[in-house]
Amino acid sequence: MNRKPNKVPLEAPSVEQLEKHLRQERYKIRYQYALRTTVYTLLAVAAIAILVATLWMPVLQIYGSSMTPTLSEGQMVVSVKSKNFQQGDIIAFYYNNKILVKRVIAGPGSWVDIDEDGTVYVDQKALDEPYLVEPAYGQCDIKLPYQVPDNQYFVLGDHRATSVDSRSTTVGCVSTENVVGRLLLRIWPLNQIQTLR
Repeated sequence: MNRKPNKVPLEAPSVEQLEKHLRQERYKIRYQYALRTTVYTLLAVAAIAILVATLWMPVLQIYGSSMTPTLSEGQMVVSVKSKNFQQGDIIAFYYNNKILVKRVIAGPGSWVDIDEDGTVYVDQKALDEPYLVEPAYGQCDIKLPYQVPDNQYFVLGDHRATSVDSRSTTVGCVSTENVVGRLLLRIWPLNQIQTLR
């Protein structure tokens, strides 16, 4: 004899249970939407930051001592892409698969001369260089006075005694197409953040 199993009647959920479940589902949907939006926003911001840092404002780390006391090894700086530079600007440029950092002393067509004591003259006027600890003639094997070629800049390091720069035929003047950019701001270490000039 076959007996049918007793069916337990199903209870319908109460209104409170339905509302609670509905709130949980809505919360999950809102949470997932907020999470997706946050992730997309962070990815977009990171992509924009990388593009800006690569194409328009590269961040560079300083190596060596040729720019002391203005810049020291290990410091990080932000540069801005530019094609026009003024006397006194600090620029970064490519040299033999490296990036060097020096100060613009003279632009295209200017005449540069340097005394034995290290005083620099541009177009027969002595430069006021408050950023130097002490002037020095340094490693100079160019014939002075020297006229800067077209589309090039004569650059010197701030630590004149040790810097290898436009005074040497090894480096020479910097052509505009080799310039990475003008240094704008020191950003590291944090306690030394300041604009550069």
